[in-house]
Amino acid sequence: MHSIGEMSRDSGLGVSALRFYDRAGVLVPAWVDPVSGYRWYEPEQLEEARLLARLRRAGMPLADIRLVLAGWGGADMELVRGLLQAHLRRLELGLSDARSEFSTLRALLDHRETASMTSLHTATARFSVPAPELAAALDAVRFAAGTDAELPMLGGILFDIEGELLRLVATDRYRMAVAGARTTGHGEPRTQVVVPLPLADAMRALLTGHEPAGLIVDGDRVTLETGDRQAAGQSLGGEFPDYRRLVHLPAGRRARVETAAFRQALETGPVREGETREQDGEPYDLSVLRVAEDGTVIVCDDGADDQNNVAVNREFLLHALTAAARHELILEVGAPTAPLAIRRPDDEHAFSLLMPVRLEG
Repeated sequence: MHSIGEMSRDSGLGVSALRFYDRAGVLVPAWVDPVSGYRWYEPEQLEEARLLARLRRAGMPLADIRLVLAGWGGADMELVRGLLQAHLRRLELGLSDARSEFSTLRALLDHRETASMTSLHTATARFSVPAPELAAALDAVRFAAGTDAELPMLGGILFDIEGELLRLVATDRYRMAVAGARTTGHGEPRTQVVVPLPLADAMRALLTGHEPAGLIVDGDRVTLETGDRQAAGQSLGGEFPDYRRLVHLPAGRRARVETAAFRQALETGPVREGETREQDGEPYDLSVLRVAEDGTVIVCDDGADDQNNVAVNREFLLHALTAAARHELILEVGAPTAPLAIRRPDDEHAFSLLMPVRLEG
């Protein structure tokens, strides 16, 4: 018999996915140790697991996958062929519609690019910022920066300078972090520049003292000076998302949490293991949250169903708690489709957002 680890290695399905398919009754192990709860699979189930992995990669709905697996070993494969053909037709129709929409979007994008360019990204600015504040802001947003090679403009941190406030913003589409620092000497119009992560990390390494740091933006070149040391480089090209449009959320229910206790509840509490949810090709665990009537945040049981529950990537939430660097935080929980906000009680300019994950069923 195969252990769950061996099945995961040989089938291409993650351990979390195998556990999910067990609970969903799609791929049930042949035997479960009554003492340890460890799952064991018959050798012939490896073929089913590989088939399941292929169907999921092809985007087949779980309801159809059940029927395909049920009919795969039978003598009459007409139902299986029909399900595969029907799914292929859906994919082809969806691709045709998507091509048409993308053709229209490209035309609109070409038109916008030929219009007058904004001066936000071509301005020259020179100002100073307290080194501890800039260091703290970088620490607060660094975790949310993107790593997708297809979206290089998200692989950096936006420096948005307006008046006496510098806002730092990072996002990988699934989460966003915003933090601020005071500035002195910025008399220019609003200026934006996207600092690539290697340069942002080099800047952070210089911010060890308490003296003001000088920041210079000259077109697409960015320089940070601290004493006789500096870090400089080219900014990233491309348009960073208009984060101001993304952070105006419907009012949610706020709950104050003690960070260490909440972290322990997440790390030791129940999770809902992903089946169709993947990040970089790997399933991830979900934490399902609900704000109780007394204002406490509950990490719900896997089977708990409530219209007010909000599911988020557990690892992302733990990263956000670490980056916030506060003993207490405020969680703002809205509708299940609204981002979860993690806010600092003492700083309105520093917060992070996590996109929710739709729960099956």
